[in-house]
Amino acid sequence: MQSPLQSVEAIIVGGGPAGAAAAQRLVAGGIDTLVLDKEEFPRQKLCAGWITPEVVRDVSLDAGSYPHGFLSFRRLHWHLRGLRLPLPCVQHSIRRFEFDHWMLQRSGARVVTHGVKAIRRDGEHFVIDEAFRCRYLIGAGGTACPVRRALFDADVPRPRGLQTVTLEVEFPFDWHDPDCHLWFFDHGLPGYSWYVPKAAGWLNVGIGAMASRLKQRGETIRQHWRHLARMMEQRFGVPLPDDPPGYSYYLRGPTGAERRGNALLIGDSAGLATRDLCEGIGPAIRSGRSAAEFILAGRTYDLDDVNPSSLGGGLASRWMDWAFTRGASPVR
Repeated sequence: MQSPLQSVEAIIVGGGPAGAAAAQRLVAGGIDTLVLDKEEFPRQKLCAGWITPEVVRDVSLDAGSYPHGFLSFRRLHWHLRGLRLPLPCVQHSIRRFEFDHWMLQRSGARVVTHGVKAIRRDGEHFVIDEAFRCRYLIGAGGTACPVRRALFDADVPRPRGLQTVTLEVEFPFDWHDPDCHLWFFDHGLPGYSWYVPKAAGWLNVGIGAMASRLKQRGETIRQHWRHLARMMEQRFGVPLPDDPPGYSYYLRGPTGAERRGNALLIGDSAGLATRDLCEGIGPAIRSGRSAAEFILAGRTYDLDDVNPSSLGGGLASRWMDWAFTRGASPVR
């Protein structure tokens, strides 16, 4: 006999920061909420793990009571065409392995390990894999989100000029430089590379670039990785692997198509990373909270409170945006 459908008011597909932020707000508002994720938490997640003071405020993270590694930078080193600019700042780093699990646990939502394969509409409801049924459906599954694939891809194509490709590694390392370093456009890279130390002797090193511009030039991200590996060995004594893992995501383009009735996209599922520094965690959390407010209070889901820039939208933001995207698909 076929098992009956599990029915809840809201289902969130994806338990990362976007999904956890939405879940926490919905549960606090009394909405019966279920989170589905194909992986069991805590799980490994490739990410530089650099978070801004805005993220710390948005998730009410208290460094003194946060139960995992948390490191603050007092200087951020920008490297551009041979110039080095050390900037006083307050920025932070976390390990996504720990941070995502902490957010999801704190949300209070029920979590089921389940890889979503099929979604169909059932009147005003959605049915997932003939096992789950909900009135509200939130896609928080990242670039390859099954909610986007099933309900949005046919009508909302992704702007190829805003696709990034990334390679990175995170590993235990006895680092001696406690500051974050960013190298912009090194050796013609249409993007930047980074050195992000983390608490308890962890280090993240990576590189990201605009995929279409690499292709136009007949280059690959792995060619640029080899240059980064040589620099890291010479400068910091950091050995990097020849074949690092990678992933892809999208910077923010025109918005307004992230909702189809009671189905919504948030975070990387909606392509919301900032266009100046390609930051994804902050926009993910903000969009998750906005989706929850749509469900709880009927507010318009228009992402106006999700800033498309990390540097404030001024001259520096606009220049970085142009340098990365060459004006592809401007934000509306």
